[in-house]
Amino acid sequence: MKYFDLHCDTIGECHLQKHSLYRNHLHVDLSRGAGFSAWTQCFAIWIPDEIRGLQALDYFKAVYQTYVRECTKNKMLVTPCVENSDFVRAEQLETCGAVLTVEGGAVLGGSPENISYLASCGVRMLTLTWNGTCEFGDGAMVTHPKGLTEFGRKAIPKLEQHRIAIDISHASEPLFYDVAEIASKPLVASHSNAKAICNHPRNLTNEQIKIIKQSGGLIGLNFHPPFLKDDGIATVDDLIAHTELCLSLNTQDSLAIGSDFDGADLPQGICGIEGIYAIFERFLQLGYSETLLNKIFYTNAQKFFVSL
Repeated sequence: MKYFDLHCDTIGECHLQKHSLYRNHLHVDLSRGAGFSAWTQCFAIWIPDEIRGLQALDYFKAVYQTYVRECTKNKMLVTPCVENSDFVRAEQLETCGAVLTVEGGAVLGGSPENISYLASCGVRMLTLTWNGTCEFGDGAMVTHPKGLTEFGRKAIPKLEQHRIAIDISHASEPLFYDVAEIASKPLVASHSNAKAICNHPRNLTNEQIKIIKQSGGLIGLNFHPPFLKDDGIATVDDLIAHTELCLSLNTQDSLAIGSDFDGADLPQGICGIEGIYAIFERFLQLGYSETLLNKIFYTNAQKFFVSL
C-alpha cells in the first residue's frame, strides 16, 4: 500500500533521545516503513511553547542538523522532498519521501525575514501555533483567545510566496478564521479531527472542515485518543467515526492522514507505523473502497504537495 503522513514528531525525538531514524523504539523508523510501496512522511520540528525569540530559531537549527544528518546517513532510503518533482522521484525510487515541516510559528523568532531561511532549509509547511500564544496569535488551548496578530498578517503572504503551506492545526478558532480570510492559497489542518465527534479544542468544527475543503486544502486525521473520543479511550473504529463525519461533508478529495506519531498516544492495538496496515484493513472490512482509501492514505496529500 501507499502511505502519506502529514505529521509526526519523530525527528525531534531522534534529536532529543539520540536515536537513529533507521531503527529505533519510537513510533516511526525507516526500517518499519520500508514495506510500503510508496511512503511520504512529513517530519515536523516542534517548537515548545516555553521557547521563544532567537532561542526558538536556534532550537530549530539544532534539530534541523539532526534531520540533515539522518537523511544523509540513510540516503539510499530517503529522498528529501523540497521541489515538487522530488515527490514523484521518491515514489519512483521507492524511498521515503521526507518532507520537512515546523510545528510552531515561534520558529521565526519574531522576524518574517526568517521565512526565506526556512524555505532555504526545505521547509514545506508551518503550523502557525502550538497550544499557547506565539507571535502569530493564540493556540487552541488559550483561554479567551484572540485572532491573528499584525505580525501574523504580514507573515502569511510571505509564507505563501515561499511555497510554505499554512497549517492551522493547534490554532484557536479566532486565529483560524482570520487566517482563512486573508490566505490566498489552500489551508492545511495537518493533524486535527472532527469536533462533532469529539468535543476537544484541538478539533475542527463542521464549518472549519468545509472552509478547508473549499480552499482546496487538506485535513489530516490524528490518532491521539483524547482527540478521537471524549473519554480518551479510543480504538481504530473511533478514527473511522471521524473519517465518516468528514466524508459526510464531501471531503473525499481533502481527507488525509496526520498520525501525530511520536507526539501522541495511539489507539488500542496500534503501536506505530507498522499499524497503518491494520487501520487500512479495518476500513476495507467496513466496506470502504480501495479507490477512496488510496485517496485518504496517499493520493490527496501527494497531489497537494506536488501542486503547491
